[in-house]
Order: sequence, then C-alpha cells, then structure tokens
Amino acid sequence: MAARTQDLPPKGGYAPINFTRIPAKSYFSGYQLFAGYAVVTAFAGYMYFRTYRQIRNEEIEMRSGQMAIQPMLIAERDREFLKQMRKNRVEEEKLMSGVEGWEVGKFYSEPIYKTVPDNKFVDPIVQEFFAHGPSSAFSRKILLPLMS
Repeated sequence: MAARTQDLPPKGGYAPINFTRIPAKSYFSGYQLFAGYAVVTAFAGYMYFRTYRQIRNEEIEMRSGQMAIQPMLIAERDREFLKQMRKNRVEEEKLMSGVEGWEVGKFYSEPIYKTVPDNKFVDPIVQEFFAHGPSSAFSRKILLPLMS
C-alpha cells in the first residue's frame, strides 16, 4: 500500500493573482457617438418624410377603391340574402304542402308579426335563415367566428 501524501502548493508558491482593472477598448468617443446618433436620426427622418407622401397617397387610393366598390358588395350581399329567403319560402311550401290550411310565412294562418304591416320586411333570426340548409353552413357562419 502506498503512503498517503498531502496535496501541497508547488515549490516557490502560486503566481500572484492579477486584480488590476483592465479597461475595455474604446472605439468611439462620446462626441462621436452623439454625432453618429444625430446623423442616423436625421437620415431616418428624411427617409420617413420622403416616403410618407407616397404611403398616404396609396392609402387614399385604397380607401377610394373600397368606398367605390362597397355599394356593389352590399347589393350583392342583400341579393344573396333575398335569394336564400326565397329558397326558404319554397322549401317551406314543399315541406308543409300536406298540412291543411298552412300558409307560407304564417303560423297556422296567423301572422307571425301582428303589428307589422304586410308590405314591411322583417329580418329573420339566424336560425330561421339557416333552417332549410345544411347544419354545417350554420356552424361555419355562426360558431366558427366565436372559436377564432
């Protein structure tokens, strides 16, 4: 068995610990940093104001295009809505053809809206609008936006 020896420092001792401050290398002085900041800010402001007019003109053109096409889109949406309402009435007529005394648009010969004149259109509730269509259309139109 080998004799145990204590771990000792090397002969002559350890080298001294260097604790003097070593400053970081300075690439720019304070004046150079402020001057660089001023140059970059001035250039960025110049580029911003140079392109601002162009961006503003493009936004005005996009807004004008949207406002020009908006009435047509609303008319198409309303047209599609009325087509679907007509399909619902035709479907109700086919579905209830075997029931005696059934009038389309009324509930057992009683008007649904008693205080509304006959020539006034009342928007249906959502379930009534999708009543004769596939349930997936109702889910896609109503429930999907709630989940996103």
